[in-house]
Amino acid sequence: MSRIIHILFSISLLISLQASAQNPDDLEGIKNTINQTIMLADLDAERGNYYIAETELERVLETAIEIKDQKEVARIYTKLAKLKYFLEEPEKALLYLTKAAGIQRILTDKINLAETYNWYGLVYANKKKDYTSAIENYELAIKYAEEEEIDAFVPIVILNKALAHMELNEYKTANRLLERAIVLSKNNKVNETLSASYINNGQALLNLGRFEKAISQTQEGIKIAEDKDYPYVRSQGYLVMSNIYKENNQADKAYTFLNKHLKTSDSILEIKRGKLELDDSAKLTPNRNLEEINKKLAEDLKEEQKANELGRLTTILSIALITILSLLTLSLYKNNNIRLKTNNMLHKKNDELIVAKEKAELASRTKANFLSTVTHELRTPLYAVTGLTNMLLDENPKPEQVQHLKSLRFSGDYLLTFINDILQINKIEANKVEIEPELFNLKTKIENVISALTNQANDNNVKLHFEFDQGLPVNYNADQLKISQILINLIGNSIKFTKDGDIWVRVYKIDEKDGLYNIRFEVEDNGIGITKEKQEHMFESFSQGSIQINRKYGGTGLGLSIVKGLIDILKGKIYLISELGKGTTFYFELPMQHSKETIKAQKTEYFKDISEMELSNIQILVVEDNKINQMITKKILNKMKLNCEVVDNGEAAVEKVKTTDYDVVLMDIHMPGISGLEATKRIRAFNQELTIFALTAVTIEDKMHEFDEAGFDDIISKPFKQADFEKKLYNALIGDKATAS
Repeated sequence: MSRIIHILFSISLLISLQASAQNPDDLEGIKNTINQTIMLADLDAERGNYYIAETELERVLETAIEIKDQKEVARIYTKLAKLKYFLEEPEKALLYLTKAAGIQRILTDKINLAETYNWYGLVYANKKKDYTSAIENYELAIKYAEEEEIDAFVPIVILNKALAHMELNEYKTANRLLERAIVLSKNNKVNETLSASYINNGQALLNLGRFEKAISQTQEGIKIAEDKDYPYVRSQGYLVMSNIYKENNQADKAYTFLNKHLKTSDSILEIKRGKLELDDSAKLTPNRNLEEINKKLAEDLKEEQKANELGRLTTILSIALITILSLLTLSLYKNNNIRLKTNNMLHKKNDELIVAKEKAELASRTKANFLSTVTHELRTPLYAVTGLTNMLLDENPKPEQVQHLKSLRFSGDYLLTFINDILQINKIEANKVEIEPELFNLKTKIENVISALTNQANDNNVKLHFEFDQGLPVNYNADQLKISQILINLIGNSIKFTKDGDIWVRVYKIDEKDGLYNIRFEVEDNGIGITKEKQEHMFESFSQGSIQINRKYGGTGLGLSIVKGLIDILKGKIYLISELGKGTTFYFELPMQHSKETIKAQKTEYFKDISEMELSNIQILVVEDNKINQMITKKILNKMKLNCEVVDNGEAAVEKVKTTDYDVVLMDIHMPGISGLEATKRIRAFNQELTIFALTAVTIEDKMHEFDEAGFDDIISKPFKQADFEKKLYNALIGDKATAS
């Protein structure tokens, strides 16, 4: 009677679903009916009526697709996968799970994604015996469940993950996971998971040789299973206890628990068999009717054959047609199976790629954070090294000390260049480098680069030659800093590998359209050259000709990689021609926009014409916790005839600004107490006009938005160039007044 009532309830739900679907205004009613049908299917599945549940879900899936409720569509796919799991159809289960996960990822439906990935793990572990894939999917399920704080679901997935580790004989890992599952199950009162976790922990402890602990854990699990009536868990607990006593050579107790296990298992199987028989009979009834119909049709056909020869011919043709259709059906069936397997394989690979992508993104973020931290820690002491070295060189050192100090300065500059190169490569790879066009004179810029490298060339007895196309304009609106960096790297590279030779720098026009010039730059030398094998890898990071070349000529192997990255950003191309022992030619082509504007001469000497009286009225506050850096910054300012006060933390800086009228604050970022960012925010709460510079070794490109939000006017990166530091201070202190006058 209860089964008839259940079927009538199911039919009424489906009728109401169809009625609601025909009325588009009753969308909420449709969704409620969908939810009720899913609950009904879950109830059928729990009772073992899998085919009935499948029919209910397939019907409601059509309605969910029709009203475009993607969240429910994905949820139904997961439910169907669960049924296919119990019906021993793992490939179809994986197909449904892949469809569900694809939709849920687009919707960022992390709650249902957690359940989907848990079922992925169960299919891989229990049906495919692929425990490694199962563990990866369980980890994703745990991640999403914890993000959404589905506290009662987390211990279930942890238990499943532990079981997979046990299948891989990783009992220590399983033990740690199960202990965590026990704690979480207790906290969230998930009794069945708690019982199963205790029992499986007993099995793990048994394999680790911890018999006493194994017995107590298993007994605790059995007690909960008996109190709450969990027959499956209880049966497993009896089997684990039997195994424990068997290992302890206690045959009587082992036999007792084994007997309990067998009796419980038999009763479970009887209940399950009865449910499946009812479900199978409901599924197979239409087939019996079909057989009766086919039998009657065959009898009618036989009578017609006796009456008419034409009927015989019709029968033969019918049989032939049926045979052909059967063959076609069989062929389609096989093709469909092949396609299904192929799709499952593709979906599995796609999921593996998604997991790999997430891991790669995590590794990339970890690398970026590591580089940011390391470079900050290196820049801070480098500020002291370079600052103190320059001071000592300016303070008339003893003649025998000059060379040592110059060597120290060279080492500091080399280390700083290396750090900057690594950061540049990191920014290029992360697509964080932006084009910053400005008006400049190309010919003058190249002449300045060549002039700056002349001393280095003279050390190698190399002569630099410069050829600039006479018909090529000189003024352009482009990113001159990146172009300078490219030329410095290429010319410097040629100088390094050329002794007693020549280097030619040539610039000429390829073509021009509407003021956009395509310009070729060439750097040719007659140095040692590069082998054909090495030329293929010259633009890769940390690539050099050989270890011997690295030892002899030095360098990081990052210069050409930076050059290639910058030229790609500027939408250009670079080429290499070289022959071992005869020299090398690098040439690159860049599109550059010609400008007819006049370039104004820029002021390069700062504070030269400012009176000492005016300079003495300037108040500067230095906020820096490092004592050495305090001393260096103060000496640099004093050398510029500027006075300053020094405090070593953010709280003191805020209090100082409240009581003193400063012109500029030079604020460090990482300090004890509140940070420079927080101190600046507090100052901006009561003073919006004060000029505040961030004087920091932090990698500013990654933190720029934080500096802007805090209220900094500008950033000075340590260690800094003296000229850049003076220019920024001059513009902040004198620049506006000088312009006004």
